[in-house]
Amino acid sequence: MQVFFPTETARHDPAFEVIEGGLRVPYSDACERVPRVVTALRQHGVGDPQPAPACDLGMLSSLHAPDYLDFLACAYADWQVEAPRHAWPPGTPLLPALSSPRRPRPPGSAALQSVFARAGYYVLDLAAPITAGTWSAALDSAGCAVAAAQAVLSGQRAAFAVCRPPGHHAGRDFAAGFCYLNNAALAAQRLQTRIRSRIALVDIDYHAGHGTQDLFYLRDDVVTLSLHADPAWEYPFYSGHADERGEGPGHGYHRNLPLPRGIDDARYLDALDSGLVWLMRQRPQALVVSAGLDLAIDDPVGTFAITRAGLLQIGARLAALRLPTVLVLEGGYALDSLGDNLVALLAAFA
Repeated sequence: MQVFFPTETARHDPAFEVIEGGLRVPYSDACERVPRVVTALRQHGVGDPQPAPACDLGMLSSLHAPDYLDFLACAYADWQVEAPRHAWPPGTPLLPALSSPRRPRPPGSAALQSVFARAGYYVLDLAAPITAGTWSAALDSAGCAVAAAQAVLSGQRAAFAVCRPPGHHAGRDFAAGFCYLNNAALAAQRLQTRIRSRIALVDIDYHAGHGTQDLFYLRDDVVTLSLHADPAWEYPFYSGHADERGEGPGHGYHRNLPLPRGIDDARYLDALDSGLVWLMRQRPQALVVSAGLDLAIDDPVGTFAITRAGLLQIGARLAALRLPTVLVLEGGYALDSLGDNLVALLAAFA
């Protein structure tokens, strides 16, 4: 298995995020996640992790809106000009003061002059702060996913991208939940444009990937299956419900399986088996996995009870589909067990 990791990830190192109730807490998506994963993969002989080139803008604009990409590229520099007017010290990360309703701005609308206004339009929550290195780190992370897709196109049975920042909460024109560019979606896009057949995207992260849903909801050439904590009570709340099945050409090609708190291995695997039966009826020719490890029982963010043995079985179920597969790291914040949990998930692919 070829493995790719980002070299610029430490440049994105926010000191905090803001959680429900307005409390500042240490940033969960710690830089240390990447070296922990790379070390574990090398120790267990799962591939030979290699750096990948940053993602090019042409590839990004095949999914993300050009104005959103312009915002990400310039936001921090603009913020450094505007921050002193609000008495913020240099180096403070940019977060929105007010988030906009998600209505498209009409063509020809006057430009938003305040960087706070632009952040409010393009950043949906307070867990996606923008720092001096966010853009370069996001480009590097996305490049790993595209490189993994290219490895599969070149004949590898499976490839893994150690992406950080993660991506599945990033939509066409928004950042959210630690995510800025949608790495897994970019991998699926690369596969689809080369294979020109339907691609499957399975998201096993604890949280619903509302960014991925946003990107493919109107399409039938990338079919999505997501198992996640029920958004009736868990982030992202407004997306990932069972009745969201796609629209237009995409209607019926997207399936959400919201799951209860405390779900164990047996019940999770039953849900996964059911979802994969549906998925394979769509006759995909390749697979992308949003591999979030925050579904594990020891993760500080999640509430599921999935053991390492369960992760091993999840990986085995996915490998048994016998599709060319790109796996992309999403969540997973238990640093001491993250590497071993990932090795268990990848065992059937290695």
